[in-house]
Amino acid sequence: MLSVVENCFSPRTAAFFDLDKTVIAKSSTLTFSKSFYQGGLINRRAVLRTAYTQFVFLAGGADHEQMEKMRAYLSALCKGWNVQQVKEIVAETLHDLIDPIIYDEAATLIEEHHTAGRDVVIVSTSGAEVVEPIGELLGADRVVATRMVVGDDGCFTGEIEYYAYGPTKAEAVRALAASEGYDLSRCYAYSDSATDVPMLEAVGHPHAVNPDRALRREATLREWPILVFNRPVRLKQRLPDFSMPPRPALVAAAAVGAAAVTAGLVWYVSRRRTPGATLPG
Repeated sequence: MLSVVENCFSPRTAAFFDLDKTVIAKSSTLTFSKSFYQGGLINRRAVLRTAYTQFVFLAGGADHEQMEKMRAYLSALCKGWNVQQVKEIVAETLHDLIDPIIYDEAATLIEEHHTAGRDVVIVSTSGAEVVEPIGELLGADRVVATRMVVGDDGCFTGEIEYYAYGPTKAEAVRALAASEGYDLSRCYAYSDSATDVPMLEAVGHPHAVNPDRALRREATLREWPILVFNRPVRLKQRLPDFSMPPRPALVAAAAVGAAAVTAGLVWYVSRRRTPGATLPG
């Protein structure tokens, strides 16, 4: 159990959650592939490929190279999509697709952090059009997510505006701490991936959730708690009249200064291993 409610004289604190395989049991972006197919955005071949990609992601996690391949593939796939249509498809299918794959343990943690007076922030490499509605469903206070460039025609250009990945996540956490007054030494963070070690290092209470092999090794060496979430359950099934408290999900990535964005992109370009346009992994 988490600590009791923090008194009003304490510095503000927050709990930062990665999304895929930490709060939900699958990849948030890939989960909508069938809905995008039904909406005419992708063909049957793309559905099969995303299903295979989802399988690989679930079976072994995704290291940097795999994330780059996924990012490049999704970049090419989504270029030219109408943003408003994407938002409408996500809104129409959100509860059917995402509600059943939310980890019961994660939902409980979110409740406990709110009860303790902490903000809950979702920090995800997936695109904002997908992550923001999920954050609202979960009752998150803020959302940090990858943002795509949108052309004058209202469609994705295939270019990236802000990439929430690796050390850029940590920069976003620090920027939020500065703007919101969070005491990072008393904050919490949760992730399944070794790519999020910089974010976990940024807080006083890091936790590895369903960790990949690299993160499990790192967490063991650093004596970070290792949590196992394995009970996906619909939110409404957790309690008879359960519903998450209504909280606005805000795009916190905008709070990241230009220097932080530049630092993250320089790191990303230097590590890039696959060609192609840019889009969230």
